Amino acid sequence: MADKKKRRRQNPDDDDDGTQPFKHLLKSDEDILKTLKSFPSSSAAASSSSSSSKPLTLADLSLSTTCREVADLSLSSVQSAIETLVLQLTHQILSGQGFSFSVPSRASSNQLYVPELDRIVLKDKSTLRPFAHISSVRKSTITAKILSLVHQLCLKSIHVTKRDLFYTDVKLFQDQTQSDAVLDDVSCMLGCTRSSLNVIAAEKGVVVGRLIFSDNGDMIDCTKMGMGGKAIPPNIDRVGDMQSDALFVLLVEKDAAYIRLAEDRFYNRFPCIIVTAKGQPDVATRLFLRKMKMELKLPVLALVDSDPYGLKILSVYGCGSKNMSYDSANLTTPDIKWLGIRPSDLDKYKIPEQCRLPMTEQDIKTGKDLLEEDFVKKNPGWVEELNLMVKTKQKAEIQALSSFGFQYLSEVYLPLKLQQQDWL
Repeated sequence: MADKKKRRRQNPDDDDDGTQPFKHLLKSDEDILKTLKSFPSSSAAASSSSSSSKPLTLADLSLSTTCREVADLSLSSVQSAIETLVLQLTHQILSGQGFSFSVPSRASSNQLYVPELDRIVLKDKSTLRPFAHISSVRKSTITAKILSLVHQLCLKSIHVTKRDLFYTDVKLFQDQTQSDAVLDDVSCMLGCTRSSLNVIAAEKGVVVGRLIFSDNGDMIDCTKMGMGGKAIPPNIDRVGDMQSDALFVLLVEKDAAYIRLAEDRFYNRFPCIIVTAKGQPDVATRLFLRKMKMELKLPVLALVDSDPYGLKILSVYGCGSKNMSYDSANLTTPDIKWLGIRPSDLDKYKIPEQCRLPMTEQDIKTGKDLLEEDFVKKNPGWVEELNLMVKTKQKAEIQALSSFGFQYLSEVYLPLKLQQQDWL
């Protein structure tokens, strides 16, 4: 009998309560907070020293390849740029050269990752879009239409959504993806950010936690926004006066995890600001996250699914998307840390087999493609995790942690991650 009791005795490292593994490893909240307070101070010191020497820009680098970047322009400047472009087109037609737009190429071959800036930029190659050619007549017509609509917005000084823009001529555009793509082309052509065109996307991202900011003159306290949080304003120019006592920003990929953390008021236990774009990052959320990082000088920790797409989403926030590389200077947030869920966490936190998903052939291909990206190669920790993912052919969502209890994410997993400073 005594022998049986001895056999039942567990190793102290495995001494869990059975339902919430590793909970016994947690220190007190006060101890974890002390650990966290040392992280932002070192981050702030690094940022202040770098700010004193002025942040690095494309203009500071002697690149062998010419690259282009856009800037925030006033409505009057955008209007002037459109009118100048139209005059150039008129001269082309009158001189017998025909009617064609010179459009910066946003193809993958025209993208460049700059390690010194840790973001993707657009090279200087352009393509012609002639009206008198059967393959490009429709796209050049759409381009002229978008320029005309943006010029109207400048004259009236109003904002419209991308959906509004599409419905001005459904038969011409046929699909909103076509009008959206040409809108990005127009930004490149005029040398301005997309927000300078006064065309915005519908509200998607939300924020909750220890943040106060002004939205078009109204002061918003994000601790008093309920479980749903505050919708991130689609036009960043109306956001200002950011104030916070948070120790970090928690960037969450999915709405489900965000709701869990908001309902548990995780931001009160560990002072933080919680942000999500509910999947693929939209422009407003990317601009808002960058603004918080630059103004509040807070570290940003990312919580994404353990699959190639989770890492792609993280890279869009940090290094930029290839689709909008022309505006990466304004849309990227430097030095985002990968908190979880990482491939190594699946075994480390004993995620049950029934909660892990087999990777599809497309998943594996995406993972291998990511391993070839320069922004991944620069991060040895990312390479190691991605290799593990491709090798095991397993993925898991953040919700896999719910197998240990619906509040395991907020009560054990994240506190333990913060305690151990376990991020890449």
